[in-house]
Amino acid sequence: MEITDLTPAERRVVDAFPRGEGVDFRAGPGETSHDGASWGPERTLRAEVLRSLLIGGSAEAGRVAGLKVYGARIVGKLDLKYAVVDHPIRLRGCWFERKPMMYGAQLRAVVLGDSTLPGLTAATVRVEVVLRLSGCRIEGPVRLAGARIDGGLFLQGATVTPGDQADEVDEPPLQLNHAEIGTDIIADGLAVHGEFRLNGSTVTGQVNLDGARLINPGGIALHAETLTVGSDLRGHRLHAEGMVNLTGARIPGQLVLRRARLSNPGDVALRASSSVIGEFWLRKCPTIDGIVNLRRAQFDMLWIEPSVWPSAVRMDGLTYRLLQPHLPAEERVPLLEREEDGYLPYAYEQLAAAYRTVGDETSARTVQLAKLRRHRRTRPRHSRVWGLLQDTTVGYGFRPMRAAGWLLALLVTGTIAYGLRPPRAMKAGEAPDFNPVFYTIDLLVPIVGFGQETAFAPSGWYQWLSYLLIVTGWILATTTAAGISRSLSRQ
Repeated sequence: MEITDLTPAERRVVDAFPRGEGVDFRAGPGETSHDGASWGPERTLRAEVLRSLLIGGSAEAGRVAGLKVYGARIVGKLDLKYAVVDHPIRLRGCWFERKPMMYGAQLRAVVLGDSTLPGLTAATVRVEVVLRLSGCRIEGPVRLAGARIDGGLFLQGATVTPGDQADEVDEPPLQLNHAEIGTDIIADGLAVHGEFRLNGSTVTGQVNLDGARLINPGGIALHAETLTVGSDLRGHRLHAEGMVNLTGARIPGQLVLRRARLSNPGDVALRASSSVIGEFWLRKCPTIDGIVNLRRAQFDMLWIEPSVWPSAVRMDGLTYRLLQPHLPAEERVPLLEREEDGYLPYAYEQLAAAYRTVGDETSARTVQLAKLRRHRRTRPRHSRVWGLLQDTTVGYGFRPMRAAGWLLALLVTGTIAYGLRPPRAMKAGEAPDFNPVFYTIDLLVPIVGFGQETAFAPSGWYQWLSYLLIVTGWILATTTAAGISRSLSRQ
């Protein structure tokens, strides 16, 4: 392109480029790029002019060349496909007629903050310093699959919506799958209407989605399968309509979804199966509207209030060391009843182990008791009867004082009954003096013998009372022995 073909606006940019100086076309400090289609020729730049500068332009002696433009209307396609550009690109507050093409390009730094674009094609792009799309309004797919950004990716305050073309309607608006980010993804305040795809990506630092809105009802709002993060994934006040999919993610620091709102009615709202996460925070969140799938996930610490759990969960194989906040077992056990796969012994064992980790043995026993009661409902009828006896008498060995209470009540009953009407002696003159207390103990305790039971024979309903005491004593002894055996086997 000849220099004589340049418009006055383009001449300003060409003259400023070798010195790396900025050219500001904005009418005022509060102006936005949303209505850039109406801007006149005094602030219109052809994309081919910018491309020629970036590929063939050179720096003035002693200066650093760069494209630095504010508030321009850029017409045509900025085509940098496979280009190698050593100059920084700063096109802030600009309006693009067509989506920039940066597929396979090698770029130094790209800043498109506060601009309006019909999309961005930059799959497999290589950026040495930073890619900044903060505050952008993008009405079409952003393709960054396979991108490699040595610095950070900034998306805070950006809005991304699907394109209007037929081949773009069903395409994820924001595609960052299998990308490599050298530092952080900063996307607080990001709004995506459709799927935000991050699966298979590696982020050396953190991913910040604080205050983000990911809207894809009935679909996947955040697709981050096998995502690897160097430190944390933050989602404070994240609003997601659609599935948040973190299957197989590796987050050694914290996954923070504090005050987050997750919704996908009738389907999975949160899926983190097979993930490995240091600390998972679901603190002060409203009840999740949809299923939570944490199968085979591994957490060092899981912070979640009981009110956050939905009515259906999938937790087979879930492992965690600590469960916070520390609450009585009675508030945690009902969750295990919501498991879609029914009774899972391991879920109870895991909860009990978490209580033991913090030294709360009482709550651990409560969980174990709840496990046996739940298991009883899966057994045949005769087994359920025997289990009910063990539960009623000694709480399956976890409530040993209950047996003592039964024995005391029966002892008092027998003592009063036989004290009011002593049984007759088996052999007159040879029987010892009758003692209603030890006579009742002889009937109740199978092993102990004080000679009272063999020396006296009750009659009438007192005889039936003695049978009841003998049978009850055997049941208490058997269930107590079974409970003790179960406690010893756990230790």
